[in-house]
This record gives sequence, C-alpha cells and structure tokens, in this order.
Amino acid sequence: MEHYVTLFDSLFLPQGLALHISMERHIKNYVLWILCVDDEVYEVLKKLNLPNVNLLQLSKLETAELLSVKFDRNKAEYCWTLTPFSTRFVFENDENVSRVTYLDADIWFRKDPAPIFNEFHNSKKTVLITDHAYSAENDLSALAGQYCVQFMTFTRDAELVRKWWEDRCIEWCFSYFEEGKFGDQKYLDDWPVRFSKFVHVLLDKELMLAPWNATRFPYGNCIIWHFHSLRIVSCSDQELAVDFGDYSLPDCTIKNVYEPYLQDLKLAQKKLLEFGLLIKQQKIPSKKSKTNILKSLFCRR
Repeated sequence: MEHYVTLFDSLFLPQGLALHISMERHIKNYVLWILCVDDEVYEVLKKLNLPNVNLLQLSKLETAELLSVKFDRNKAEYCWTLTPFSTRFVFENDENVSRVTYLDADIWFRKDPAPIFNEFHNSKKTVLITDHAYSAENDLSALAGQYCVQFMTFTRDAELVRKWWEDRCIEWCFSYFEEGKFGDQKYLDDWPVRFSKFVHVLLDKELMLAPWNATRFPYGNCIIWHFHSLRIVSCSDQELAVDFGDYSLPDCTIKNVYEPYLQDLKLAQKKLLEFGLLIKQQKIPSKKSKTNILKSLFCRR
C-alpha cells in the first residue's frame, strides 16, 4: 500500500478534493494523509469523511521550531516550510508506514502511478524527486530551481535527507530569490550530488507534466498533471469560473486535461454544496488577468 501526504487550507479545498477524486479513480490501494493547515478545512473534511483519507490537524502538531517562524512568513511561505514536516508527521503517526510520497494539492492523477514507483524501486534509492523539465520559453530553473516540489517520495531510510531539508526550510523559506535560495525548492538543486546515495530523479519526464512544459511534451503519456497557477475567480451553485494562468496551452491539452479537471472541481463543489458550503474565490479579477479570465471555461452543473 502506498501512503501519500498533501497539505492545504480551506481556500485550496477544491483542489484537494479534486486530487482525492482522481486518486479514487486511478489508485486501488492507498492512503492519503491530509495535513490540514487551518482548523476550518479539518472540520469540513471530518464531515465529508472521505474514503482512504487520514486527517492530520496542524494546530495540534506544530513544533516549537515551526511556531518560531510561522508569523514571520506569509501563508504560502509557511506552507512551503511545512512540506518536509508533512512526511515526518505521517511517519510519527504510523510506525508501520515505510515510505510516504508528498503531493502538491493541485496535482491530479490521469492514470495509475505504478510506472513511477516501478522506476523508483528499480533505482534502489530512498528519495524520489522530479525535474521541472521546462519548455524553453518558460525556463525558470535559475530562479525557481531545476527540481519541483510536487511529487517527492521518502522512505524511512532517507531521514538524513528529509531532516537536512527540514532544517534548511526552518532557517530560510521565502517567496523570493536570495543567495541561491527560493522557497523550499532551490534546496533540491544539488541533491543528486549532495545525496547521491539516496536520491533518484525521475527519468521519464513525460510522466509528470505541468503548464510550464505543455508545449514541450504531448499530454498523452502523462500520469500526473500539475495545475500550477490555476485559480478559481468566481463561483456559485450554478457555475465555476477559473483562470488558467499565463502559460500557453495547446488546445488539445485544454480539451483532454483541463476540461476533465474542471469536471472534478465541479464534483468537489457538489460535495461542498451538500454541506451548505461554497468554493471560495482564489483570485480577484484584475486588468492584468482579464484576458486569461475571458479564456477560462465556465462549467455549469
């Protein structure tokens, strides 16, 4: 059985629910641990009682180290700081768990992830990371890092790596570039060398795609899509409008990846409506983003 962990607050509940919907569709034997960043999302998820989900309440798990930096960082920066802690919390909660895969809340499974784990198993390493694999026009490797904190597997034998990362994120984890650092992510740049005995970089880059490489790889072989920059700009009980962000996306990718994802966001909205809840607006329309919003899809129930 594979164990996964993700984290999000009540604002990103729709993406978290869409992630779970995709896992129920494609993964047979798994547990998804959700680190609830605020108590509101914890209470909602308790009511939803999702199958194959275990909840972790951050307010009861925060360490003295985390609390010492929490109020000096914005919400995104604090969530990034939490990432290396998320797998730790799972290991501490269940001594029978041998490995945990961290997932960003805005990724979505299109297929069974078995090929990813098969490659990892064959590598005989204890940590799995993935390359951004940017398209040339979107290459931010120098600023945001070569590797992406989106899907990362740690075994219990990789504590040296995880703890090193945890310590660095406590020291510095901010949403700007400074002295070779950016958030929790630039720390990964030298892992294949620094931790060469432990770290495997996923070789098949087409298995895990995102808008930053949508023009480089066809979507067809993709197992996981990372919906980076997709934000909900308006919603009601009748419709849902999203902004895809500033990336150039092929029409076939919009039709075969983005539209199905929006259907799962609609299913998430339906789940919330059953409890009298509405999806929260994640982005305020502005002149700068108007063009993208006009291109967004409006999905009616």
